[in-house]
Amino acid sequence: MRFKRPRGTQDIFGDRMDRWNIMEKRLIELAARFGYTEIRTPVFEVSDLFIRAVGEGSDIVSKEMYTFRDKKKRSLTLRPENTAPVMRAFLENGLHRRGGITRFFYIGPMFRYDRPQAGRFRQFHQFGVEALGSSNPGIDAEIIDLSLEVYKAFGFRGLEVRLNSVGCPKCRPSFIETLQSSLSGLGKELCDACSERAVTNPLRVFDCKDCDDVKKKLPVITDNLCDECMMHFKELQSLLTDMRISFVIDPLLVRGLDYYTKTAFEILHPGAGAQNALCGGGRYDGLAEDCGGPFIPAIGFSSGLERLLDNIPDDALDLSTGRKTDLFFAVPDQEFCAKAMNLASELRGAGFSIEVELSGRAMKKQLKTASESGACYTLILGNDEMEKDGVTIKDMETGGQVLVPFDEVVRYIKRGRKEKFE
Repeated sequence: MRFKRPRGTQDIFGDRMDRWNIMEKRLIELAARFGYTEIRTPVFEVSDLFIRAVGEGSDIVSKEMYTFRDKKKRSLTLRPENTAPVMRAFLENGLHRRGGITRFFYIGPMFRYDRPQAGRFRQFHQFGVEALGSSNPGIDAEIIDLSLEVYKAFGFRGLEVRLNSVGCPKCRPSFIETLQSSLSGLGKELCDACSERAVTNPLRVFDCKDCDDVKKKLPVITDNLCDECMMHFKELQSLLTDMRISFVIDPLLVRGLDYYTKTAFEILHPGAGAQNALCGGGRYDGLAEDCGGPFIPAIGFSSGLERLLDNIPDDALDLSTGRKTDLFFAVPDQEFCAKAMNLASELRGAGFSIEVELSGRAMKKQLKTASESGACYTLILGNDEMEKDGVTIKDMETGGQVLVPFDEVVRYIKRGRKEKFE
């Protein structure tokens, strides 16, 4: 091989592509039930958008972004996440002037230069939702409810909601000072990465899997919330309880991006081992101002599609609802290619999904492919002398065959539509 796919990327095809398409379709239907409409943003943005929104001291900005300069020397970045682009689009297109709540969902690729491992890629895909325009904790509860429904829709059981508040610009700065003071006395116990984070982004220490013993010695933000944040947090807990959504308060839970305020949450699947965090999200009330707009409260979450697909129970996706071939044309005699193509074109115009075999392979191999395609009928042209004047139509369910004149084929197939194809 002269070329191979870049490390940390993947080719998706075959059954996995079918499962992927079914998964996306179900996610889109779910988002619509909650009143969310789709938004698509560019896969690259001005680099400053992420530096300002995500935070210069975050691992994403400092280590993981794919940044390049265009022909006019402008710095652009492949999007490492999609919340900041959604907010940019919301402001740039004047959608904030409409008032009320704007609900968006998105599905698409993100890019981070990270160490590839199980369930983690350098080009990966996310499904996410964003609700912009309300500070009411009810919208937080809606987002958490929606995130749970994503996994329930695919048969997940035993899910756990981890919940925290990460404060706001009023109370977080003083907490960070307290946290840095505590970390300064624990420097020898920190891993190398957290020794750096203790200065640049101390909240990220709570994300580290190598410093669990240190985290137990640190102050927690839930003991340092301002009255506004505490009230919001209590109201959210009350709403979730009323909605019969169980949760666990996790004072060590933080999000890796600087724009988060107040609510932070994760959905865990205890049966998934080390990769048990299925999705996460939270509130980002200051992001609009970071992007140059007015104050706009907002909340959202994102879910990695690769991790979702890899953890979906085997019986939760019915592949028969995915890729579907109604008719398969077997053409062992290339003299009949034109007739096959003409018939296929007319039947496609009538709404049938058709695959025409044009490889010239032996009949046995063509019929094997026909069987694998899941087609209802296989149409055989030119296999023997009788088929010079017509088409052998084989019912793939019963195995029965009938010879149909060329000018009767379309009518014959349409006549069987109700029984076979609906």
